[in-house]
Amino acid sequence: MEAETRLVEYLTRTDFESIPREPLNTIKDMILGVLGTTVAGSSSEGCEEMVAYHRSMGGREEGTIFVHGGKIPATNAAFVNSVMARALDYCDAMAPGVHIGSSAVPVAFAAAELVGGCSGREFLTALTLGAELSARLNLTESAYDGFDPTGVCTIFAATAIACRILKLSSSQTLNALALAFNKSGGSFQSNIDGSLAVRIIQGWVSQNGLTCALFARTGITGPHQFLEGVYGYFHLFGRDRLDSEQVLGALGERFDLQKMVFKKYPSCGLTQGCTEAILALMQEENITAEDVRTIQVHVPPYAHKLVGHPFQLGENPRVNAQFSIQYCVASALLRGNSRLENFEESAVRDPDVLSFLNKINVTPDPQLDRRGHTALDMHVHTVNGAQVLKRIDVAPGFPGNPLTREEHLKHFRDCLESMPGGLSGEDTGEIPEMIDNIEDLDDVRTIIPHLMKSG
Repeated sequence: MEAETRLVEYLTRTDFESIPREPLNTIKDMILGVLGTTVAGSSSEGCEEMVAYHRSMGGREEGTIFVHGGKIPATNAAFVNSVMARALDYCDAMAPGVHIGSSAVPVAFAAAELVGGCSGREFLTALTLGAELSARLNLTESAYDGFDPTGVCTIFAATAIACRILKLSSSQTLNALALAFNKSGGSFQSNIDGSLAVRIIQGWVSQNGLTCALFARTGITGPHQFLEGVYGYFHLFGRDRLDSEQVLGALGERFDLQKMVFKKYPSCGLTQGCTEAILALMQEENITAEDVRTIQVHVPPYAHKLVGHPFQLGENPRVNAQFSIQYCVASALLRGNSRLENFEESAVRDPDVLSFLNKINVTPDPQLDRRGHTALDMHVHTVNGAQVLKRIDVAPGFPGNPLTREEHLKHFRDCLESMPGGLSGEDTGEIPEMIDNIEDLDDVRTIIPHLMKSG
């Protein structure tokens, strides 16, 4: 179990001073983004129901329910806050579909409350190490083969973060991660079917990650060879294509968390490029909806499976819209933008948008795999017989095409503005400032009161 031992030593012994500034800044962007999406998603489908359900269960008052207020057991608070953070699919992500921040941040706050406080430096350290672990355990599209990447590998981030903030020993941390291995799972069928299970999986990841740390603290053991064992992670999920050097090589020097994606638009990461493409064509070619006869979008096969299928309203129109290239293109073209309100159920049901969907055809093209995970070609055929082409290799917010600082702040402001009634704090601008300087905070719990809704 050499790999497992090396990993645990890194997670338990690394200090704040040894982490470079760049990954720390990425984690700050992650925190700000998740707090914004939690506020914006707090009243989305299923979220208030989950809040009410867990309040009705009672239990120890340990962790705060963001936005709605009140305290419930820490594991349940982590669950509810993560469901809200993921609800609008506007949070950070990583190809080929893992969402780390929507579990990492809520778990970190829940653990901080559970132990009676955590300094900003230790909070940042825990989040950085946990996010890096999941980034290194992240797999390829073919290895996941339909497993939800969030359910498979984000639980390791949640568990590692909880272990660090709870100050578990090396042996306890090893057992916690080993227990987490046994909770890995989830299917992308939830996304394809447009079900609320997408956000529930995110909640389970958080709840289970913190639970694994708490179980290990009591002495519960897990399989110590959870990575390299004959039936360990490398074999079961990695399909024997992953080895210890890929996961553990250059620990502390190379930071795979820098591959994190921050979304410019409030929909699935694999719809970012098509949204960017149609908005760019509108600006560059002065194309309007009235000009369009048909739109042909070519995407890699993996993207087509997840977001290229014909759009249906289904039981959860918002979720279906978030995971539909057809809808994202039609909505952006008809409205001239891609904003959170465009994914409200009333907007999704707009007859003008629904009737336009028939003009958009999405097809898989295996050749696009050579150009990258988010590559696409968009052909717009106009009513006057012209044809224009927009190619995108790297969608906005992905590595190689990062968001600007102003775009990160705009993302946060858009999230806050989408919440009816707003937050109780008079100056919501304090939140970005607190995150920018979070390493100077004596106790990160001082951030929580700023996340409560008015009234």
